[in-house]
Amino acid sequence: MYEKELSALKKSGRLRERRLFSEKLIDLASNDYLGMAHNKKVFERAVSRLRKSNVFGAKASQLVNGYHAIHREFERFLIKSRGYEAAMTIGSGFLGNLALFETLPRKGDLLLIDEEYHASGILAAKTARSKVLFFAHNDASDLEKKLKTRVNRRFVALEGVYSMGGDLVEKSVIETAKNAGATLILDEAHSIGVIGENLTGVLEHYGFNSQNVVLMGTLGKSYGSYGAYILASDEIIRFLQSKAKPTIYSTAPSLFDIAYAREAARHIYSRRAVLRKRIDRAREIAALFGYYSPSLILPIPLSSDKEAIELQRKLLKEGFLVGAIRRPTVKTPQLRVILRENPATLKRFFRALKKNMDG
Repeated sequence: MYEKELSALKKSGRLRERRLFSEKLIDLASNDYLGMAHNKKVFERAVSRLRKSNVFGAKASQLVNGYHAIHREFERFLIKSRGYEAAMTIGSGFLGNLALFETLPRKGDLLLIDEEYHASGILAAKTARSKVLFFAHNDASDLEKKLKTRVNRRFVALEGVYSMGGDLVEKSVIETAKNAGATLILDEAHSIGVIGENLTGVLEHYGFNSQNVVLMGTLGKSYGSYGAYILASDEIIRFLQSKAKPTIYSTAPSLFDIAYAREAARHIYSRRAVLRKRIDRAREIAALFGYYSPSLILPIPLSSDKEAIELQRKLLKEGFLVGAIRRPTVKTPQLRVILRENPATLKRFFRALKKNMDG
């Protein structure tokens, strides 16, 4: 049925496949920025918390009887540590963006989205009841111009750290949205655990408060787990609970995943000074080899999809696993390198990268 399409994808170097990679490889591909997915202490504490319950699975949607004390404990932790009125957990970042875009902007409103926003938001925007416009990436002047559109309410969707480029949202873009009185939908998936004095993201990094900001964070990156959460005013959370289809019609998030994320978050906060130094050192090593990233995501542009696959293959032989990101995920094919290892290992990687790129 799809033979021709599959053949064309293979020929162009864009055929995607699931692979089992050796655990002996040095992982510079995953979003496990702080190694929490490998932390046995975090795992054991999560298991210990789950053992105290008589229920181990979510069983139903949160609005039936799937809402558990473990969900509530994590939500209260987030509210206290982030300065928000209310919180809710949700099955994934993809579902989080779908819930926000499909539910919050209503008829007569305007949803403005950075053109490099995550694919889940781009897809979710098609379900929005409001008018939807895209503005040039990280361009405050283009955003300001489009915010002048006459509508009821305005929403601006941004990422704290953009998942493919690794760049931070510009402070001026957030200021422009706030000054216009727009509600900010901020996806901090790739900035939580990486950016800010306490590693809580770009709001902290830039010194903004949570007023008029709906924040979505994921558990599958720095927290080493799976799932997501939304932080907002009590009014918005209550509205999402009543109207967001991904909450109403999905089984509640896994109890173990939420318990694991809570323990990872506590672990990160207790060691934030040490982790921050490690993050800074990783960026310094990259800079020694002529690369710069304000986050832990380092994109290395390449000329073709085939080149990305070939360079990934060469680095696998050197013992390093990196992401080969191809079109249409990105406009220009790239190696996506996550600076998550110790200085000595990163130096070895950059030497191997130079050798194989030159060769």
